[in-house]
Amino acid sequence: MFRLLSSLLTVGALGYGAYWVSLNNPELKTKALEIINTGVTFHTLEARYSAKQIMDAHRRELLKDDKHRYLEPETKFSPYLLMEVKYSHDDSRTGEGVILWDLLDGEMVTHTRNWEKTHGFGDCINANVDKNEFKIINLLSQKGGTMERELLFRFMQLESETLSPWIESCRRKKLVVQNGSQIRLHLQGPRINVRPETIIDDRLVTKSCKDAERLGKRFTRTQIKRLAESAFGYDFAVRSCMEVYLPIYAITVENPDGSLHTSYWNAINGCPLPFTALLE
Repeated sequence: MFRLLSSLLTVGALGYGAYWVSLNNPELKTKALEIINTGVTFHTLEARYSAKQIMDAHRRELLKDDKHRYLEPETKFSPYLLMEVKYSHDDSRTGEGVILWDLLDGEMVTHTRNWEKTHGFGDCINANVDKNEFKIINLLSQKGGTMERELLFRFMQLESETLSPWIESCRRKKLVVQNGSQIRLHLQGPRINVRPETIIDDRLVTKSCKDAERLGKRFTRTQIKRLAESAFGYDFAVRSCMEVYLPIYAITVENPDGSLHTSYWNAINGCPLPFTALLE
C-alpha cells in the first residue's frame, strides 16, 4: 500500500512539474522535446539543387586554376520557424498564410524562390523592442526610413510626453538616430514594412536525425513570436508553429598551399549564403 501511494505521489509530482514547465518556461519544454525527439526525424525544405550542380555551375569562380581542388561537400541544416498566421489585409479582409523565420539571423523570408528576406528584425529582437517602439519603427519604415520629428508626431497623433520617451528608448537601443530635427532608422537598407506572409514554392520533407548536422539556433521561438506580434499589430495572431530546416552545402576548396576555403550555399536557390549568416 505504501509503495502504491509513493508511486502515485511521484507520478503526480512529475505531472505537476511538467505542467509548471509548460506554463512558465516554454523554452525549457521545447528543449526537452528536442532531446526526446533526437534520433528520430525532422522537417526540412526539399532541396532543388545538389552540391554537385552548384560546384559545376560555379567551378570557375571557386577553383581559380587546376592547382585548386574540391574536397567532399557536406550537407548541413539551418533552423527556421514556420508559423501559421492570420492578419488583417485591410478593414474588410483577413489574410491567412504562413511565415518562415530564420532562427539564426532573426529575419523573415518573404519568398523562397529567391530567398528574399527582411532586414532589421534581427536588430529589433536583440534590442527587445516592444509594441510602442515598433509603432515608431514601422512608421519610419513606411516613410522611407527618415522623418522630421514634427511630422512623426503628427502622424502618430500622440502627445509629446507619451511619444518622446518611446523615441528616446529607440535611440538608446541604437535603432534610430536623431540628426537635428530628423529621425531615421539606424539600419542600412531597412526592410521591415512587409506583409506578414511568406510565399513558399517548396515542399516539406522529413529527414532522419541520424548523421544529419543541424546548426544551433541563435533565437528562440518565443522571441520570434513576440517580435512578430509586436511588429504586425493587434490583429496579427500565430495559430501554430513548428521548427523546420533549410538544407545548405558546405563546399570546401583546398588551395595549392594546403589551406582550405569553405563557402556555404543555399540548396533551394543555389546561391551563396552571406558570410555573416553563419557567424556564432
